[in-house]
Amino acid sequence: MKKTELAKYIDQTNLKPGMTEDFITEFCEDAVKGGFASVCILPTLVKTAAKALKGSDTKVCTVISFPLGMDDPEVKICATEEAIEHGAEEIDLVVNVCALKSGRYDINHAELAGVSKACHDKGVLLKLIIETPLLNEEQVVKACQLAEEHGVDIVKTSTGFSAMLPRSTTVDDVKLMRANIKPTTGLKAAGGIRTTKDALAMIEAGATRIGASAGQAIVDGLCEC
Repeated sequence: MKKTELAKYIDQTNLKPGMTEDFITEFCEDAVKGGFASVCILPTLVKTAAKALKGSDTKVCTVISFPLGMDDPEVKICATEEAIEHGAEEIDLVVNVCALKSGRYDINHAELAGVSKACHDKGVLLKLIIETPLLNEEQVVKACQLAEEHGVDIVKTSTGFSAMLPRSTTVDDVKLMRANIKPTTGLKAAGGIRTTKDALAMIEAGATRIGASAGQAIVDGLCEC
């Protein structure tokens, strides 16, 4: 694999609070130079990113209900619509993990139906973050089924929000998810992926996207010899 090919797998991510608009503008410009698939930033910075990425192949990605996923469906739908209006081209939605683990699938259906419609009516890509570190195998399978039922484009392993998670994403997480989604459905691995070796292992297991704040280091670590 060439560095340019690896870069196209990566959503170059910065979800830290306190970043200035100037910082995000430069972050986006660097991502364009690096050839990354998208820049994933907080919703309030979508306008800034959209301006910086205009005319490039690098997409504007943002997160909805990050990192807890505990907003009501109506709030998630409204936030999605606003992000799209401001220029988001890809949405990473955090599932309501509490509802999923409690068997309150009516809540999951409501949030997914509304957000999926908001995205797909505007030609925006939808990724669903299912938070595998908090789920057992049966719950991961159910989350994948829900994603497929609502036409989610890419199912994502985790927020990677280490302060609230017991572990990072694993290759086994990716393999389990890949076995329970369609071959045409994308799979984004995120959470603790910091090295080239990490990223390549996830891709080999079935990931079609990588979410990482260390995207440039991951690409730079690839040997093309």
